[in-house]
Amino acid sequence: MFHALIMAGGSGTRLWPLSRTTMPKQALAMAGERTMYQTTVDRLGPIISPERIHVVTSSAMAKLFQEQTPEVPAANFIIEPFAKDSGPAAALGLAHVHRIDPAAIVAILAADHFIGNTNEFVRVLEAAQQPAVAGFITTLGIKPDSASTGFGYVERGEVLAGLGTAGHPVFRVVAFREKPTMDVATSYFEGGLHSWNSGMFIMSAAVGLAEFGRQQPEFAAAITQVEMAVGTVDYPKLLANAWDLAPKKSIDFAIMEGAENIAVIPMEVGWSDIGSWASLLEVLEADAHGNVILGDHITIDTTGTLIRGGKRVIATIGLRDLIVIDTPDALLICARDSAQDVRQVVEQLKASNRGHLV
Repeated sequence: MFHALIMAGGSGTRLWPLSRTTMPKQALAMAGERTMYQTTVDRLGPIISPERIHVVTSSAMAKLFQEQTPEVPAANFIIEPFAKDSGPAAALGLAHVHRIDPAAIVAILAADHFIGNTNEFVRVLEAAQQPAVAGFITTLGIKPDSASTGFGYVERGEVLAGLGTAGHPVFRVVAFREKPTMDVATSYFEGGLHSWNSGMFIMSAAVGLAEFGRQQPEFAAAITQVEMAVGTVDYPKLLANAWDLAPKKSIDFAIMEGAENIAVIPMEVGWSDIGSWASLLEVLEADAHGNVILGDHITIDTTGTLIRGGKRVIATIGLRDLIVIDTPDALLICARDSAQDVRQVVEQLKASNRGHLV
């Protein structure tokens, strides 16, 4: 059966002051009326039913996510002891899914991605099941629309004949590439063989756990004990032991870059990881002046600006390419091209003993 494993543990510091430790971006309605997490669950509806959707998150966030998607069984919320990056979280989720369905094919997805074309995304997921059944771990690659230095890349090789579906060919992965310099990114973009690494992966639970066993053997052995103890009194103790052994690594570094059989399906689905406020300007519909405005506002001679307000009226005059985010206890104003630096504000707030604001 086809299952989804939704990773819902990030804090989204670049989306401060709206995104906070206790209310990260995936729990917020960033790009519509539904929260990003709810939208992630919604788009799986045509292909994966709620009882086969599993969510890896923190104990602090689990109740909120359960309230947002009551259709997902409470037993499908998998609690990590504390954040240790996506590698350990994925291994724990795979172990839980493998426990209930040893033949499971699993789509590992982030809870905070924007996807404009849901129908096409579902077709890509359908295509990705075939290579997973054949023993490949498949990553979903984003066709670049520019020479970006902000993403990792996946380089593809030959077509894997007989896998995939019409219109969605599957390619063998040559290598994962780290975030490049602009010169290198330009060569990737012009060469046409590289996709942005979306961080979405489809694999059989058994193959994924086997890769953890091969590449992270001590941790994987502990996770195997955790899997066997699900639902027993020994589970908390064994999970704590596994987390002591867990490498603080992303799934890319934990298993993907060293995996034996990796495939990629390039796709165009209107994807964004909503990694900064500037990315909302790229995915939401702008007005005739290039502004994206959420909330009560008056704009005069303002262009290329994102304005997100709350209860107060926001008035802008003569602004160009800015980000304005208003919340009850904090106001952010920054240049559009400096949006990636918002995390520095969070760091300074922590350093100045104002952690209650983050």
